[in-house]
Amino acid sequence: MIRLAEVTARIGGQVTALAGRIGTAGDFANVVDRNQLPQVTPAAYVLPAGLSGGSAEAGAGMFVQSFRETVSVVIVVRVAGDPTAARAIDEASPIVRSVIEAVAGWAPDDAIGIFILAQAELVGATGGALVFQIDFALDDQLRITA
Repeated sequence: MIRLAEVTARIGGQVTALAGRIGTAGDFANVVDRNQLPQVTPAAYVLPAGLSGGSAEAGAGMFVQSFRETVSVVIVVRVAGDPTAARAIDEASPIVRSVIEAVAGWAPDDAIGIFILAQAELVGATGGALVFQIDFALDDQLRITA
């Protein structure tokens, strides 16, 4: 569960523009606390976005429950000399698409389902930077032996 490391590795290996520029939830918390976007972009942060439980069955010493895990990828793109972020959308669009193509339809080896695109949206524009959030969902299953 909470497959942040796998998603981070997948994006880092597939999206050249973000290789070495993918932060954690802790890194993102520091950015938010300081109210300061990263100086070097494009940059991304892979964040846990929640778990939601599905149907469950118990019997013969086994508990099985389906669940959906959601992972968010926040992408920050800044274009030098573009204080209104007018050109940033041209820079960001191929990166957003590359992240979607890297994660959607893929699954870690031990997962039951595959990641799907849940939603993507522009969540902010400030200081010449655009901030996109892409949410991916993975249907999986708990199997616990009592």
